[in-house]
Amino acid sequence: MSRRLRGPAALFLALAAGAAAGHGHPAAIDDANPEAWKYRLCGEMAGVAIQAVKDRDRGRPARTYPDDGGPGPAIANAIVRKVYEEPGISSPKRAETFGRAHCNEALAGQSRP
Repeated sequence: MSRRLRGPAALFLALAAGAAAGHGHPAAIDDANPEAWKYRLCGEMAGVAIQAVKDRDRGRPARTYPDDGGPGPAIANAIVRKVYEEPGISSPKRAETFGRAHCNEALAGQSRP
């Protein structure tokens, strides 16, 4: 590569890497982190919300998650209920954002169950 192309090429690569990193893909979570379970659970709740939008849009009944003593089923049921009630949650991206945010709010200040 010539000297003249190094600067623009490096700038392009830096911008492309930044755009890819900020594109909604969460970073890997270290298992040693005491908050790792929250990140994983809220990632799952984003998936629950996306599935709820798909089910709602296809006219399927709302899914319910049986209580297992942990916070997951209660949060999932609340997310599904809200997705079915709120027409503003109209796309998978909005559902993902809502599901993750609702989960983070519900788990604020909690330690591992």
